[in-house]
Amino acid sequence: MKPPEADREPIQGNAGEMPPAVSVCPTETLRKRSDFLLAARARRQSAKGLLLQARHRDDENLIRIGYTCSKKVGNAVARNRAKRRLREAARAVLPTQGHAGWDYVLIGRHLETADRPFHLLVEDLQTALSRIHAPRKPRK
Repeated sequence: MKPPEADREPIQGNAGEMPPAVSVCPTETLRKRSDFLLAARARRQSAKGLLLQARHRDDENLIRIGYTCSKKVGNAVARNRAKRRLREAARAVLPTQGHAGWDYVLIGRHLETADRPFHLLVEDLQTALSRIHAPRKPRK
């Protein structure tokens, strides 16, 4: 019996190679409240399915990711489902579009994160990341 990966077709443009299974930049999960509070005071970008908060650190060369959902999202089952979906979206996007030395906090939204089609949730995260990392316009 062949493994499930054998049925997958290679991605176009990689000369027949499968995508790497591991991220180039290591990731770590945010666990301390102080890290979440520091990210809350930094840049933020909203999207239809999520809210992204991001801050640049100078101390390390890894990506740190946090996930949170308030009780507005729903009961514990709904919050956990929303966080699982955010984790999978981050796993798909951050290894390629995340920047080393940054903290990212993904916040679930009421009636959006859990019900939004997954490919649109991934697109929301990609768009939010590109806006966070875009050069800022000088203020007048």
